[in-house]
Amino acid sequence: MYTLFRYNWQVRDEWFQLCDTLPHEELMRPRTGGLGCILRTLFHIVDVEYSWILFLQGKPDFEETFEQHATLASVKRLSESFRPEVERFLQMWSNEMETRTLQITGRSGQLSTFTHGEILRHVIAHEIHHVGQLSVWARELNLTPPSANVIGRKLMEREQGLT
Repeated sequence: MYTLFRYNWQVRDEWFQLCDTLPHEELMRPRTGGLGCILRTLFHIVDVEYSWILFLQGKPDFEETFEQHATLASVKRLSESFRPEVERFLQMWSNEMETRTLQITGRSGQLSTFTHGEILRHVIAHEIHHVGQLSVWARELNLTPPSANVIGRKLMEREQGLT
């Protein structure tokens, strides 16, 4: 699972690099889908990942808003500052944690039970979903989005200590 988080972080960092080439107005321009604009979608990706990891650890949620971080530099700093805690959590992951359950009250008030493993996989898929939306918007701007390929990133080699 750690490999796919590292994949998401690589792709996210590539998105930050691409977005560095765009004016702030373009990052904030209203768009169809996602969170309505590129920058808000990037903030959402970072916020959701960190919030779920905090939740799994029984810690209070990250409560800051997009308006408090409405620049690319600020969203990038958040991503960089959250990553070490997420990494520590993932590095201590065990088979026992995979099936540990949490009860969550949804927006409708209904109580649902999820495993930690299910939640982590949701976090991975959530970012991939939004990166797809960012890719559509990049193409609308005649930009080449970062590659979504897992192949060629040498993620497994790094994980096994080969590089």
